[in-house]
Amino acid sequence: MSSWWDQALATASQEFASTTDPELVTRVVLRLGVAAVLGGLLGWERERAGKAAGLRTHMLVSMGAALFVLAAEQAGIEPADNSRVLQGVTAGVGFLGAGTILKREDPDTVKGLTTAAGIWFTAAIGTAAGLGQEGMALLSGLMGLVVLWAIPLAHQTLAPGHTPSPAAAPIRHDRQDPPFLPPSSPPADP
Repeated sequence: MSSWWDQALATASQEFASTTDPELVTRVVLRLGVAAVLGGLLGWERERAGKAAGLRTHMLVSMGAALFVLAAEQAGIEPADNSRVLQGVTAGVGFLGAGTILKREDPDTVKGLTTAAGIWFTAAIGTAAGLGQEGMALLSGLMGLVVLWAIPLAHQTLAPGHTPSPAAAPIRHDRQDPPFLPPSSPPADP
């Protein structure tokens, strides 16, 4: 029975052997940390605005996206094959973002589009951080904050009384054709 335990301990030791490599641990902590901080900044803005997906959600989405690409890289997946990982992250986060979009009783009103886009954008930032593109992730995160925070502030300053992003923005349908039907074909040239 002792040999079974020895073998189990040796296997467990091999599984965690990479955690003794200071370079690897630093890389993982740095990339996940950058993803967490940048996702957290965007999430903080959404939470401050009273939105459903806030600080923790955005941090976890960003770190999760970073971890998917980082784990694939550490497992030795070829860069060309990493595109499948990126596609999976994008699709999965798309479903998560779709859950934040709410259709109101008014048929022309939808709520949550900016939060859904923010979740999707946060995953892209996490992906950049996970791939070792921390500078790109940082610049993208700062630009995202400008979009979420500074643009509405500029709208309020430049057009007092105008709300650029109401809680529920109306959808404008083309009044020539009923909604959800393809537009009529253009007339043929004579």
